[in-house]
Amino acid sequence: MPVHDWGRVDAGTFHHFHHSWIEEIQRTLNSGTLPPSYYAMAEQQAGVFGPDVLTLQVGARTAEYSVSLRESSEDGGIVVTTPPQVKLTAETDMEFCRRKQNSVVVRHVSGDRIIAVVEIVSQGNKSSHVAIRAFVEKATQILLQGVHLLIIDLQAPGPRDPNGIHGVIWNDMTSQEYPKPEKPLTLAAYESGLAGVSTKAYVQPIAVGDSLPDMPLFLKPGAHVPLAMEATYARAYAALPRRWQSVLDA
Repeated sequence: MPVHDWGRVDAGTFHHFHHSWIEEIQRTLNSGTLPPSYYAMAEQQAGVFGPDVLTLQVGARTAEYSVSLRESSEDGGIVVTTPPQVKLTAETDMEFCRRKQNSVVVRHVSGDRIIAVVEIVSQGNKSSHVAIRAFVEKATQILLQGVHLLIIDLQAPGPRDPNGIHGVIWNDMTSQEYPKPEKPLTLAAYESGLAGVSTKAYVQPIAVGDSLPDMPLFLKPGAHVPLAMEATYARAYAALPRRWQSVLDA
């Protein structure tokens, strides 16, 4: 199924789809994508005037915390240890310091520690300077905690994010100008905690009409599970009322 132009519908319609897609992602992750010692849940944050930074109860990330991840797990889940095949790869060389919505949060059964977060960008996240700063600050806080992150940005760039929301995040992290991508929409997977200080971004630019590729969701540096973007998107879209499907399909 091709990516739709979500600028054709209002924020409430996308919010309905956003909720359905989050549910499909967490259901897919819990149905064999994640190894058995991990689980995913849709978790809600709320923020009106300031950053809705997710409370990260990750505890001390010390050397003794080591999870054995194999390429193929006997009792469920596929973990990939080779680098993801995406269009662009970039890495930092330093540690960096409105709307109610759901994210998918992946936790480890040992202490229910947060391992990774999946965020779907909404119109509300780009609606004002305050809103976009709140989203960017939340993303950088997640990565500062050593938590991996996957951002799905199907909203057209605007004056506050001319190169997409990943461009704003990357500029914040590196103080370097992110180059204009060849396509306007962005999928960005962040591998956090490399060598204890750096973050690597795996970026896939896409456009309206493109199919969604699988994206890596990192569970630890050097190991990820592939998230089925196309299948989860299609199932969420099928639950959208036909009234709005007819607008998006036109």
